[in-house]
Amino acid sequence: MNKKWQIYETDEVEIEKISKKYNINKLLSSILINRRIKEEEIEVFLNPTRQNFHDPFLMPDMDKAVERIIRAIENQEKIIIYGDYDVDGITSITVLKSFLEDRGIEVDQYIPNRLEEGYGLNKPAIDEIAKNNYKLMITVDCGISGIEEINYANSIRNRNNSN
Repeated sequence: MNKKWQIYETDEVEIEKISKKYNINKLLSSILINRRIKEEEIEVFLNPTRQNFHDPFLMPDMDKAVERIIRAIENQEKIIIYGDYDVDGITSITVLKSFLEDRGIEVDQYIPNRLEEGYGLNKPAIDEIAKNNYKLMITVDCGISGIEEINYANSIRNRNNSN
């Protein structure tokens, strides 16, 4: 498989201008330019505030997810956050766990073993989580391909709820 590298032409004048204006190094300036971040967007990119975030309720079924988390908190259910072992997964776990713990909510995390479990959700991990009486598993950065595993987790939940 041949891969073709694409190398951007650098505009040294623009890099220097942005570097000085925003007091950042030239490497970061060139990355901003290569990502096609317009100059009027650079300040927000470098110093975002909550007002700059997208509305999370634009995501499908966010209201259902929030309601389920609130119900778990109210019922003092055991909660676990499941994320991948890559930088996105670990960061996602850390941000959500910190947010919940800052509000006094006890929560655990699960990161699959890279060599033994691979990427994404897996049935043995789901079994272990269920065995340890977690009632809510929140997945972060697991992609959308784990449909079979989600159905499996829901079947365990439904089985346990009917007992």
